Amino acid sequence: MPPVFIIRFFMKKILSTIVFCVLVSHVSIAQNLQLHYDFRNTLYGSSLSKTNYITATFEMFKPDKYGSTFMFVDFDFSGNKTNLGTIYAEIARDIKIDSFPVMPHIEYNGGIGSGFVIDNAFLAGGSYNFDIGHFTFNTYLAYKLHTFERLSHDIQWTLSWGADLLSDRLTVSGFVDVWTENLDRSSAIPGKKVIVLSEPQVWYNIFHNFSVGSEVKLSYNFLADRKFYVIPTLAVKYTF
Repeated sequence: MPPVFIIRFFMKKILSTIVFCVLVSHVSIAQNLQLHYDFRNTLYGSSLSKTNYITATFEMFKPDKYGSTFMFVDFDFSGNKTNLGTIYAEIARDIKIDSFPVMPHIEYNGGIGSGFVIDNAFLAGGSYNFDIGHFTFNTYLAYKLHTFERLSHDIQWTLSWGADLLSDRLTVSGFVDVWTENLDRSSAIPGKKVIVLSEPQVWYNIFHNFSVGSEVKLSYNFLADRKFYVIPTLAVKYTF
């Protein structure tokens, strides 16, 4: 069996394990469940999506004395008759080394859909945390291996942020990813493209553990080549 297909086989097993852990997890330091109603069909028509749909997101962040673990899983109900269409997961670990400010960062991305696989990606690099005012930031730069039919050796830069404002009534968070990948995933066409993806969020905290808000999905070269999209959502979040 070719190496790429072996990697994909084992990553399907890893993704299934991640989803199972999400469903049974009760020990995380901070975790939440979000429901987002996505307006992409209203804004861009059937060229982008056959319908608007709901995405359920489980998100977890767990710091410890050795570093921190972050993960999320998206469940897109974009299939026929609002059935589950895709599952996408990311899990990352920052490893603390004494008081050294830069932490080794390792990460896995991947997913499955109805009749297809979202190609896996493995990242390794360095991560750094810093504060500006009320905002906490994390940034990392990493080597990224996409397990396309033709392996893609790439680089990714990520910046994420979060802050509680107005006596904790308002929470803002989000990230921006910039990465490269092969122009063509299956052939030997040379060259790279740059992809930009950002998802800022704003939440109004009605109660300590229940919030309403919005996420705005900003992307370039991601959903379609050389096209920029702005897709807002209406959302609720339960923190537990």
